[in-house]
Amino acid sequence: MTDTSSLYDLAPIAWLMAAGVLIALGPLIWVWRRNAGHGPARRLHALTVLTLFLTFDLTLFGAFTRLTDSGLGCPDWPGCYGNASPVGARHEIAMAQSAQPTGPVTHSKAWVEMVHRYLATGVGVLILVLAVATWIVRLRQSWNGAPPVDGRDHATLSAGWPTFTLIWVSLQGAFGAMTVTWKLFPAIVTLHLLGAIVLLALLCLQAVHYRQAAADRLPTPVSPALRNGLIATTVLLVLQIALGGWVSTNYAVLACTQFPTCQGSWWPPMNFAQGFEIWRHLGVTGEGQPLDFSALTAIHYAHRLMAYAVFVALGLLAWRLRRIDALRPQAHWLAGLALLQLATGLGNVLLGWPLAAAVLHTGGAAALAVVLTWALCESRRKAAVTVAATATARADDNARGTSTTPTSKKAPA
Repeated sequence: MTDTSSLYDLAPIAWLMAAGVLIALGPLIWVWRRNAGHGPARRLHALTVLTLFLTFDLTLFGAFTRLTDSGLGCPDWPGCYGNASPVGARHEIAMAQSAQPTGPVTHSKAWVEMVHRYLATGVGVLILVLAVATWIVRLRQSWNGAPPVDGRDHATLSAGWPTFTLIWVSLQGAFGAMTVTWKLFPAIVTLHLLGAIVLLALLCLQAVHYRQAAADRLPTPVSPALRNGLIATTVLLVLQIALGGWVSTNYAVLACTQFPTCQGSWWPPMNFAQGFEIWRHLGVTGEGQPLDFSALTAIHYAHRLMAYAVFVALGLLAWRLRRIDALRPQAHWLAGLALLQLATGLGNVLLGWPLAAAVLHTGGAAALAVVLTWALCESRRKAAVTVAATATARADDNARGTSTTPTSKKAPA
């Protein structure tokens, strides 16, 4: 009779969760001690900001994991050859490394992959605590009928966003598992990157909301044109991040090693149909044929062309935001990060994809997403307020028998 107990071995995932709890304990204790004398809104704000910072660090480490080809350092999930760490998998890793010394499985790559999993689990624990703590505070206030601690906790401690963030990070964990078990399937890896960007945006939204409530202020009203520009630039950036992820996961960075031309031409041979066939394995078409070099060129060049549009959009947006005092910090961040992205993007092309430049390029994209989310949360359309105020003024004038509409002068007879 075949022993199938190994199919139900929960020890690796239990050890992974234990490691995540241990990693999360440090930030949780720090937040609790530093904000012991403050209300729940202040503590949750501090925890959200810290979780955002650690999630950003995790995104950078995820880029490092991908760029060092460590994504399959432990080719199973959640453990490493069924063990909680590479220590227990020394024999299996040594065999794989001896069979293929430059392959995906080495001792160093296994540690990089497992450290990434430990850190990801720690972030998941922090988000779980954030959601549970928010629900506890809301339920206590509801049951006790006590007044809010700082006068605005009922508005501040909305449990909807933390709960949605918890659901989202759970989906991210599933995509992380699929990244390994599906052997770096390009569409899955790109979706995993986009999921990390959305997670950063969700945490940023909550952090800004907490801070606004603590300061008892509303977002800054801006013109409809500027608000639309913010939204449009954010959409462009998300599309560009998706294209960048597609470049990285298909290893198409070095398809063009010149700038501003590519392969000595302004429009090199490109196979867009093959390059942007989404549902396929790494390096092959949907039919299993090797991917043409022209397909990699198309992937790279599409990202480069979109980069021009995004750089111009970010520059114009930063210039517009700089005129508004409350949004000037976001303008400075956008301008600086756009220049960083230009420098690291050129460095990747001209210097042969150095690791530091590649990691910084991913970090710059993630930071831009956070800053744009920050700007969106700190602004609101001025038109809605203006229309409401005008309608109220007209109603008051009508009640007094006057009109706010300017009258035109009569033409001379």
